[in-house]
Amino acid sequence: MNYNNRFVYSALTMFARAWSITLNYTQIGYEPILKLRSQKVPMVFAIYHGEIFPLLYLHQNENVTIVVSKSRDGELIAQILKRFGYSLARGSSSRQGLKALRDTARQMKYDRNDAVFTVDGPRGPRHKSKPGIIYLASRSRALIVPVRVNMRTRHVFKSWDKFSLPWLWSECRVVYGQPYQVPPRIKQNEIQNRAAELDEKLKAML
Repeated sequence: MNYNNRFVYSALTMFARAWSITLNYTQIGYEPILKLRSQKVPMVFAIYHGEIFPLLYLHQNENVTIVVSKSRDGELIAQILKRFGYSLARGSSSRQGLKALRDTARQMKYDRNDAVFTVDGPRGPRHKSKPGIIYLASRSRALIVPVRVNMRTRHVFKSWDKFSLPWLWSECRVVYGQPYQVPPRIKQNEIQNRAAELDEKLKAML
């Protein structure tokens, strides 16, 4: 990483932090999550790629591992996440995915981290979950927690994920769904059905 890149990453992180400080957050259904954390229950949070921005500031420095792709865009996101205090597992459903899942499982076990998946990333289709989160939750016995973000005022970019940037001072309502568990050692032919089930839960939350 050269000096120019470090400057860009630091500047973008400062921008994201300053922007996020103005947002008015409301967390719905978060008390059960805090209780589970106090009991050291492992959790995997499922979010959609386009709704990630408001969560960066809200959940910084909470011993959370995020799976980030090895792509060029993924490197930019990874450097910003590191500066917000997140741990990283590099890979995706299409590139070095198994290594990323193993790294995530290792951090969950030994560092007591929770994990976050942008379930429809890194390239979509939008709002269609990949199977990685189901595989990890099944083998780590972690609870899956669906999470949605409703931004009252926002700019929606013309990207595959319709990435949303809340306007300054916008209300951001973060909704945490009921934590649930998938069967241990789930069979391969059941994983896709479970991913579709997760999408149904996510879409019903807003």
